[in-house]
Amino acid sequence: MMPEHMREHLVQYFGFKPSNVIVLTDHAKNKPTRSVILGALNWLVEGAAAHDSLFIHYSGHGGQAPDDNGDEADGWDEVIYPLDYKENSFIRDDQLHEMLVSRLPPGCRLTAVFDACHSGTVLDLPRIYSSTCRERHSHISNRSRTRGQSAADVICFSSCRDGETSADTFQGGMPVGAMSWAWLSALKRKEEHTYKSLLTATRQILEKRYAQRPQLGSNHEIVSPSISFAAANDL
Repeated sequence: MMPEHMREHLVQYFGFKPSNVIVLTDHAKNKPTRSVILGALNWLVEGAAAHDSLFIHYSGHGGQAPDDNGDEADGWDEVIYPLDYKENSFIRDDQLHEMLVSRLPPGCRLTAVFDACHSGTVLDLPRIYSSTCRERHSHISNRSRTRGQSAADVICFSSCRDGETSADTFQGGMPVGAMSWAWLSALKRKEEHTYKSLLTATRQILEKRYAQRPQLGSNHEIVSPSISFAAANDL
């Protein structure tokens, strides 16, 4: 799935204004270097207020690095790789959490989709639901669990567990992230989803061809069906 397809879906079906959507690609003038990505994240959350609805989709390379502050139960930070990571390093989950979770005010909602290898806990959220919608409890340390509590409403769909890799596929003759394709396909097949039903539908599409197990992260308990993904458009 090309970034333009995600942008089109946000605008057409969820009411986002085209002027409020930024797309970064390797082939565009505004390339996703480390400084550009961090600048875009800052743009996304700057001035966020109660009842705002924010969305971020990352489809790219991900990995792991030794935990540098003791907040990971498995000793590894999850990271994403900007285009210039060899010169300017990767971006750790700690920094993503600080920018996309800690800075958000009460009543603001962020929906994130991370399609990358080792992305299961890429936002260090305190609650993680497996592809079977069962909550997992051993993915982060108690320190991180306490830090992860935020007054905002943050939801993150990840393409796989921390120890797994994410596959690519071809759609329309173009290479795309398999999870991104499956996630958007699930949305198009059924307009109304709860977060958990969307996770299940994404997994059902993926499992026919791929071993990766998508995850759902949240900073609050998810009680289905009281939370509707489609409702994010109304905030």
